[in-house]
Amino acid sequence: MGSGDLGDGVGFWRAEAQRWRARAERSEAEAERLRDRVVELEGQVGALAEKVAELARLAFGKSSEKQTAKKAVEQTTGGGGPDSTGAGQGGGRPPGRGRGQQRGSRGHGRRDYSHLPTEEQVRDVPEGERVCPRCGADYVPFGEECCELIDWQVRLVRVVIRRPTYRRGCRCPVRGVLAAPPAPKPIGKGRFTTGFLARLLVEKFVLGRPTHRIAAALAHDGLDLAEGTLAGVLAACSDLLAPLTDKISERNAGAAHLHVDETRWQVFAAVEGKDSHRWWLWVFAGPDTTVFRIAPSRSLKVLTTQLGVEHDPDTGALPESLPGGRRLLLSSDFYTVYQSVGRMDGVDNLWCWSHIRRYFVRAGDAHPDLQAWTAAWLERIGALYRAHSALAAAPSGPQRAQAAEQFDTALAVMDSERHAQTANAHLMHPAAVKVLATLDREWDGLTRHREFPELPLDNNAAERALRGPVVGRKNFYGSGSKASAELASRVWTITATAERAGLNPLAYLGAYLHACAEAGGTPPTGAALDRFLPWALNPDDRAAWGRHPDTAGTDPPSESARVA
Repeated sequence: MGSGDLGDGVGFWRAEAQRWRARAERSEAEAERLRDRVVELEGQVGALAEKVAELARLAFGKSSEKQTAKKAVEQTTGGGGPDSTGAGQGGGRPPGRGRGQQRGSRGHGRRDYSHLPTEEQVRDVPEGERVCPRCGADYVPFGEECCELIDWQVRLVRVVIRRPTYRRGCRCPVRGVLAAPPAPKPIGKGRFTTGFLARLLVEKFVLGRPTHRIAAALAHDGLDLAEGTLAGVLAACSDLLAPLTDKISERNAGAAHLHVDETRWQVFAAVEGKDSHRWWLWVFAGPDTTVFRIAPSRSLKVLTTQLGVEHDPDTGALPESLPGGRRLLLSSDFYTVYQSVGRMDGVDNLWCWSHIRRYFVRAGDAHPDLQAWTAAWLERIGALYRAHSALAAAPSGPQRAQAAEQFDTALAVMDSERHAQTANAHLMHPAAVKVLATLDREWDGLTRHREFPELPLDNNAAERALRGPVVGRKNFYGSGSKASAELASRVWTITATAERAGLNPLAYLGAYLHACAEAGGTPPTGAALDRFLPWALNPDDRAAWGRHPDTAGTDPPSESARVA
């Protein structure tokens, strides 16, 4: 073989080596890309597994986390038998005790319904049977037996109002014809009494019955109404409720502590710049008011509008502090909107312990190997709740100091554990690391509850306030227009605030609408409006509109729940 052939062979193999080297580099790059893709997909699978576990828990899991008697005993005693001491997560109920009234305990007796209208019926033995069948002697009275039944009647009445007229019988220069004033109506040319309107609003917005079901129920009782008629009546009520809603919202905006939350809401109306029907239902729960707003977005503007905070017109930035130099405690979840407001001077975020607890629960549900880790953290959070309850109930003095020390100890235990686990994050499950990172990031807002022991550790008050509207959302799918959404938020604001004051929403709305009727179909103003502020009621009105009033409304008895 000549030198030329040798050179050609070397060149060929060098080219082959270079080709394979390039191919190996491409394969390594592809393998790296696939490894990154696997990590990304594993993260998506983990997130979806947590979501599936959460949904499965909501759909098929137990509605309560109360433990069985056996587990409660084991946790309470630490496995050492019934004589051991300790406090389990369940707390509050002795181990092995069943639910409901206990055998041998004193009962509460039957409830008293004497406030209801009473109709007495006498069921007597026929006169011919009140004699001895053998000798014919009469039976003599010997007391009586009595029982009580509750009847449920729906009574619709057509009320015809006649106004006799009188003409002048002399030639004096006075009015020629006399007639009584027209009957007051909340809606000028409407046919429905205030009691009917109040019941309609309560049925739809408090009890969550769709309009077509209300129309069907009325038809069953003999009143055939078109759904469009009811929709028009509801729309006419909105303007009557606006001034009272504004008063409640004004007081809510000035509260020193608010629970805030939001949930999705459908509004089937076209809005410029919005390509979907997804809106948001916000709730702001203060010490004695609850305000609802249905807004097209979940943005910061909704919260700042309720708080009376104005953005910079050029940059959109928030001011450094709240107007008037006031302070606000904001209980909420970790949503970025609440974090943004929390950066203002005078605003302190109180993060919700129930939300951070859910992160631990979801991790344990999605990854069975984390259940022991989850259970340990749930016990620490449970200990914090028990210490907080003891602190809130403790009187001033040594007992309160001891309760405060127990609360600080519960926080210190969690603080120490989170630091220890974070230091060994490389040995832990990624889902656990993610939860610990959230706990670490929000720790300051979670521990700020130490400064305000009289306030709840969680935002459950806002979530409970949203429960009624969410049930309605499942029944009537949202609102058909912006006007109906505005009406819904107004009714919920009024009725929720009334219930906070211990009032019956039906009686309270009936009284307010009756005042609108007396004002000529317009909302009351001045002192007449201030009379209906739930936090400033006089004793007579509070008694009349309480949870168990003698009548369902404040119309004259002959007009209550009637159709005019």
